[in-house]
Amino acid sequence: MDYRRLGTTGVEVSSQCLGAMMFGTFGNPDHDDCSRIINRALDAGINFIDTADVYSRGESERIVGQAVKSRRDEVLLATKCFYPMGEDRNMRGGSRRWIVRAVEDSLRRLGTDHIDLYQVHKPDWDTDLEETLGALTDLVRQGKVLYLGSSSFPAEWIVEAQWAASRSGSGRFVCEQPQYSVFARSVEQSVLPACQRHRMAVISWSPLAGGWLTGKYRRGEQPSAGSRFDPGGRFMQGSVSHADDLASPARFDALDTLREIAGQAGLSLTELALAFVGSHPAITSTIIGPRTMQHLEDALSAADVHLGTDVLDAVDKVVPPGSDMPGVDHFLPYPALQPESRRRPGSRPS
Repeated sequence: MDYRRLGTTGVEVSSQCLGAMMFGTFGNPDHDDCSRIINRALDAGINFIDTADVYSRGESERIVGQAVKSRRDEVLLATKCFYPMGEDRNMRGGSRRWIVRAVEDSLRRLGTDHIDLYQVHKPDWDTDLEETLGALTDLVRQGKVLYLGSSSFPAEWIVEAQWAASRSGSGRFVCEQPQYSVFARSVEQSVLPACQRHRMAVISWSPLAGGWLTGKYRRGEQPSAGSRFDPGGRFMQGSVSHADDLASPARFDALDTLREIAGQAGLSLTELALAFVGSHPAITSTIIGPRTMQHLEDALSAADVHLGTDVLDAVDKVVPPGSDMPGVDHFLPYPALQPESRRRPGSRPS
């Protein structure tokens, strides 16, 4: 396992980060099994765990907190807030009112007195960034949070957040968490360069494209039981991954070629996909999100894989740099692109 500096902080984190989204009723409801997976990851050298309040409605945080209770000092613990956590319309977003409450709820569920990295899960288009950063800064001063981060922010908001912190004298985001994989490369255009310019750490989510890059989905076959696209499964189809059309020829054609590239390099498709993400100089840690122990072992096998230029060049021919495969969803419904923002007041859409 490699270790890298978390942005400009003095903290070193493992090159793989254990993502906990699949722990709980949303993925693996067996708490004991999840605990075994977490502790196996720690034993393998992972010292970085990422979860969120919304994962299985807080259950993931409780599982993680219980699993690392006796090993808390070994772990850099990250969680997030933004998504609705109740029917109350104010139990969401990036407002001071919600952040102050959300962090207390997460601390209680995690069973800890501080969160190492607290992240805003998505941009809140309706809340001033200075309000969000001000609330987060107060939490840092209170010792409840050590470092601040963002997730799935577009490049212009990454930059604006740095400017807002400078203007207001508040704490700054030291880390960004974007979607990045062989199938989702558009962040290479501006998001990753913006993070590099501002010396931010980057922890990438969905490096296996929701399971596509493990090769589990086969042309003309129904998704396997328990997978993210299993029609009868717990997971909401399309809620994290990139298309609900499993018959997409472009994706299956790409997988055929990627399997050949992996085979020629003596790697599994999973190892190729994870090593590809980790090879970008902007990436600090790659989030792996296992649901089972076997998923974890498959991902761990890629921890020390380093790809040569010839392999990376071959991947570039399959999915060009800075582009996305058809169906990729970055979950950023820009308000400026909505009809009411694009048309003059009082005009009627044609």
